[in-house]
Amino acid sequence: MFKRVFLMLVTSLALVAPALAAPGDMNVGLFLAKADALQAKGPMAMFSGDVDLLKAEGKAAAEAYKARLIKERAAGRPSSCPPPGTGLDTNELLGFLRSYSANIRPRVSMKQAMAEFFIKKYPCRR
Repeated sequence: MFKRVFLMLVTSLALVAPALAAPGDMNVGLFLAKADALQAKGPMAMFSGDVDLLKAEGKAAAEAYKARLIKERAAGRPSSCPPPGTGLDTNELLGFLRSYSANIRPRVSMKQAMAEFFIKKYPCRR
């Protein structure tokens, strides 16, 4: 009996753990799966809590990279050089995220992917 209850508890925690991760720590595979599910819902996606979750993930990942870039600039070695006031095109970002192979997506956090996106899109010209 105890063993069965313990296994149920461990399984439940394993399913909940990704939801407890800090914003920006979601992996690319999960982010894309949720984004695809929202797209499939069409206009009804507006009523899903995943909209706010994905916005928070993207915002946290972008803020983490911005903080990193500030430190890099102060050290004189920025990893990218986006122009001031640069916005983020959601479709372009999703396309970049899809460029990761399916077997790598679970190992790449949104923070890492966002950094790689900016580094690729806005290389510094020296």
